Order: sequence, then structure tokens, then C-alpha cells
Amino acid sequence: MLAFAAALSARTAAGQKADSAAKADSAAQADSIALVKQLEKELGSPAADSTAVIQPEQAGIAAPRASGGYMNIGFVSLTDAGWSTASDVEALEPGDHDPRVKGFTIPNAELSLDGAIDPYFKGAANIVLKIDPEGETGIELEEVYAVTTSLPSNLQLKLGQFFAEFGRQNPQHPHSWAFVDQPLILNRMFGPEGLRSQGLRLSWLIPTSFYSEALLGVFNSNGGTTSSFRSPDSPEIHGGVPDERPVNNARDMLIVPRLATSFDISETQTVVFGASAAFGPNNSGPSARTKVYGVDGYWKWKPAAAEAGFPFLSMQSEVLFRTYDAAERIAEDGASGVLPAETFNDKGAYAQLLWGIKPRIVAGIRGDWSTGDDAAFDSQLRADRFRLTPNVTWYPTEFSKFRVQYNYDDRQGIGSDHSVWFQFEFLLGAHASHKF
Repeated sequence: MLAFAAALSARTAAGQKADSAAKADSAAQADSIALVKQLEKELGSPAADSTAVIQPEQAGIAAPRASGGYMNIGFVSLTDAGWSTASDVEALEPGDHDPRVKGFTIPNAELSLDGAIDPYFKGAANIVLKIDPEGETGIELEEVYAVTTSLPSNLQLKLGQFFAEFGRQNPQHPHSWAFVDQPLILNRMFGPEGLRSQGLRLSWLIPTSFYSEALLGVFNSNGGTTSSFRSPDSPEIHGGVPDERPVNNARDMLIVPRLATSFDISETQTVVFGASAAFGPNNSGPSARTKVYGVDGYWKWKPAAAEAGFPFLSMQSEVLFRTYDAAERIAEDGASGVLPAETFNDKGAYAQLLWGIKPRIVAGIRGDWSTGDDAAFDSQLRADRFRLTPNVTWYPTEFSKFRVQYNYDDRQGIGSDHSVWFQFEFLLGAHASHKF
């Protein structure tokens, strides 16, 4: 804006020195309008229908980024309110950014920073504030990373702390979700905050006629956001006293490969397919390991004559499998003695359908299912679950939204519950607008 003001001042001064004041003023006004239009073009908000065309990053594809001296600052806040027949809402809604209490809560308020570091790197950071079920405010450094912009051979390197690019939902922030809560199977596999840690990711944009990319992430396998691996919360899975195993070699790291591709199947339809995996140690014993596999798909239809991206139909689904090799271990409760070595096998899926009825109104429905085999240690986290979730979202603009959602839950050993949730979101600053 300073550059704009300086340019405008210079043009006005030039006009005052011109022989014809009227012509100079007219020229300055025309130039000002042109500058404003150019500024709006460069800084304008993303289109309302930002999922009308599959974005490279949305498909797990590294898009080239322009470099320059800039930094964007944005803030997004979610407020949830609702009621449930469940007596323990935290057990019903285990996700850290889910509505976990009856009444009101703020599960996510996010400060985002991103910009160019120099001609070779860009950086981003996300700082999250949230109010827990006890009403206490917490703060965490959710992501902070740098990404290269000019490596040869279609390569890109990402370094710092960030969400692992496993599937479609895990890398997304809560304000990008199409539903109030995260899918059940993702909480089962990756815990309440999703799979993220400190590490690096190398990606290669494969030279094909359509989008195709291979990614390989290497992360620390410990910490509260590495559920299924060396997380301090892992005893909720295996029931034993956690083994404080050190990092001795590459096998003690968390490895996350992914392959993603996207292409048009017609002028009005686009599909995305992906396959992901996560391999690493768990803390049930000195040599115990976990393997997680997943496949995902996305389809979107939008007519050629769509108005502001509407109407549209989209479908998204993920299927995940986990093999958790638990070593012989001392029971954490102290009363169960020694638990035998065993393998936990878990699986589950979700599928969701979104219908853009008309500009700024989207209806959706999602089905969730997760299950696991019997074991010497049985946890409610591994109990069979089913959820059916319809919702409707209204976007007054791309910087605010209202959502109402109903959940029908059926849990093994507990029975069924019914919940209704309302959500309001607003965006300030340069944060990305909503993905319709």
C-alpha cells in the first residue's frame, strides 16, 4: 500500500506541473484506477469455489511458488455450540478440535503467518489457541516450516514441524474441514491432533501429462502428535508401561511415503487418487513397530455453466489399515500383571458427499466406521464405532460461515447417541478463504 501511495503521489505531482491541469488530473485519475485494479488483481481473495479445480497442494502436489519480499498475516476462529445425549462428550468426540462439551467452546483459533524468505525459500507458521473441556486456554506451535521454491528436476524440500501428508484429511487445518469433527478412523490411527512432527519431506513432481507426485517424509517418532508410534499417550492403545527407547538409527524414525495423482475425466469432472503409508517404532517394547496404510479418492463434478462454482457435487473417501505389534509389557494399571506380546489389527473408513445447492449453500453427509480385532488388552479407543453425519453450511461470504450438523453415533458396549452441533467461523487478514 505504501508503494501504491507513493506512485499515486508522484503521478499527482506530475499532473500539477503539466500545461493543462484538467488533462493532467484526468490522466492521474485514470492511472490511479489502473493501479487500483492491478493491486486488486495481485492481492485479491481466492475465488469462492476454490475446489472447483483441484489445487496441486490439495492433491498432495507441490506447486511452484513465486518469491518476493512479503508476509501475510491471518487469523481464523471457530466457535462450536451444541448438545448430546452422551454423558461423556469427550469420549464421544475424541478429536482435539471437535466439540467436546455441551454448551459453547472454542476448539480452534489460529494465527497464520506465511511469506517469502528469499528467492530460494518460503516459510509458514501456524500458532493455535484453544479452550479445553475444563475451560482452560491452551496454546501450541502447530506448524512452522520452510519450503524450497527453486530446486531442479521438479523437486521440493519441506523442513520444520508440519502435518504428515498422509491421505487427504490429515494435512488439513480444522477451518478447512467439511464437517464439525474429524473422521473417527483418523482419530483412531493418528490421535486427537492428527499426525504431525518435526522432520523433512522431499517431493518429486513426476513429469507426466497429468498431475502425479511422489512424496517421502522423515519425522521424529515421539511426541504427543505421533499416536500409533512413540507417543506418551500410546498406553491407551497397548495398555503397558511405555518403553523409553532411544533413537539409535533410521529405524527409530517415522517414515511417511505417499503417491498422489489428479486428472480430468471430462470437461466437468476431476478425480484425485492417493496411496499413503506410515512406518515407525512404538513404545510398547524396545523393538516393537507399527505400520499404517491408507488409500484415498476424491471426485468432483461442476457444470461448465456454473455460477460462482455452483452447483457442484463432490465425493471423498479414505480407507486405513493399521498393524500394531505390541511387545510383552508390564500393564500400566499395575493390576493386570504382564500383558503378552500380540498384534493389534485395526481398520476403518469414511466417505462423504457434498452438494453445492446454490451459491454459498452446501449440504453434506458423511459415514464413518472403524473396528479392530480382540486382544488381551481392550481399549475403548479400539472399540467398534459407526457414525452417520448430515450437515448444512451457509457462507455469507468467503470469510465467514455458519454450520449445523447432526451426529448419530453407535459405539460397541455403549449403544447409540444423538448430537446436534452449531459452528460459526470467521477469518481476518490474509488467511486462505473457504474451500467450497
